[in-house]
Amino acid sequence: MLRICVCVSGGGTNLQAVMDAIDTGKITNAQIVRVISNNRGAYALERAKSRGIDAAAVSPKDYEDRECFNEALLACVDGAEPDLVVLAGFLVVLPPMMIKKYEGRIINIHPSLIPSFCGKGFYGLKVHEAVLARGVKITGATVHFVDEGTDTGPIILQKAVEVLPDDTPRVLQQRVMEQAEWVILPQAIHIIANGLL
Repeated sequence: MLRICVCVSGGGTNLQAVMDAIDTGKITNAQIVRVISNNRGAYALERAKSRGIDAAAVSPKDYEDRECFNEALLACVDGAEPDLVVLAGFLVVLPPMMIKKYEGRIINIHPSLIPSFCGKGFYGLKVHEAVLARGVKITGATVHFVDEGTDTGPIILQKAVEVLPDDTPRVLQQRVMEQAEWVILPQAIHIIANGLL
């Protein structure tokens, strides 16, 4: 059974997609053992608690410097003894010591087709704003392994989503989540949990 620790900063819609996929058998041989947020008010923590999943907040505001926060975050992850760390809208730059310790065992969902609209500064709504500003006709989402770079690790899965003429950043964000993110993140976890990669 693959032990998963999910790290999230906000509402937790990708977390919900993973929990639902486990419930319906779309993900097999896996369980979420802990959800961690850098934001005490993140609704993702409530989603986890409602399912009886251990939920923890590790906020940078509670530590005197970044190094102390990084150590606390790593300790919280270590405490879950995860086989896989899933970044599901986690707006924190992971400390190098964590990336090294969990090399090949951290995945991230990114709301574009990497290598487009990724890297430093591209997260959340900013990605979809950039997509619309550039005028591309196809966007999507990518699940990739995390390495020391920003959105540079090996790609596991991608799914394309059409950009429509009347799209606003929020409308496009919702479509990318529904048609791509909530589909390929569970698929990637299932693939890893069952040794299919």
